[in-house]
Amino acid sequence: MVKKTLFRTKDYCKVKFQLNLENAETVEILGLNSDWENAIVMRKKKDGTFSCEVKLQKDLEHEFKYLVDRQVWLNEPEADAQYQNEFGGTNSVILL
Repeated sequence: MVKKTLFRTKDYCKVKFQLNLENAETVEILGLNSDWENAIVMRKKKDGTFSCEVKLQKDLEHEFKYLVDRQVWLNEPEADAQYQNEFGGTNSVILL
């Protein structure tokens, strides 16, 4: 799930990411702000869901993927779009 909170007077949007993967140990987000090197680590809740909130610049497209247990790449099913990437797969996209 991706939930956006827009602010009229700010140049950013607050975005909440939530993913339900009960058997996973870790989930990270990579690619936001074109940063595929530094992951955003999502926090695991007692019910098995992972979540985090980030501020992203408005009027941009933000590509990203989830990395589960440092092995499996997943896309966000509720993303605004999916774009082809250079590896023959797709990336999730948030339009702000």
